[in-house]
Amino acid sequence: MHRVEQPVTPNPADIPGADQAVADEQLMTRMGIEITQWDADRLVGTMPVKGNRQPYGLLHGGANATLAETLGSIAAAMHAAPERIAVGLELSVTHHRGVADGMVTGVCTPIHRGRSTATYEIVITDDQGRRSCTARLTCFLREAPKV
Repeated sequence: MHRVEQPVTPNPADIPGADQAVADEQLMTRMGIEITQWDADRLVGTMPVKGNRQPYGLLHGGANATLAETLGSIAAAMHAAPERIAVGLELSVTHHRGVADGMVTGVCTPIHRGRSTATYEIVITDDQGRRSCTARLTCFLREAPKV
């Protein structure tokens, strides 16, 4: 698949099944998510705390969920392509500790990759490598729309 040395935000054309009509509306861009490693067995991305805080100054829990679902969905799309696309079915997020500044890093690894579902664990850590969040995403793999 893809392996990158420097952080890159994948072009929506590179994400299997991405709808080009909404390419400029990607949430990952607005959240500052960058993909740093992209292959079939491990997908890694970063996200800044700045701009993604809740009212108490910590990283918003929904931002953790966004990072987790972004990484898991891209991994599932890579597994499903080209015959199928991945759509989120269930996301579970456990917040272990608050993060007040810097960057968080999410590491997504497969738990199950089947024909109709794919499940991934996403571990999010702070700049010191401390686990701040653990997430699990299950995607339904459906037939790709006919173009």
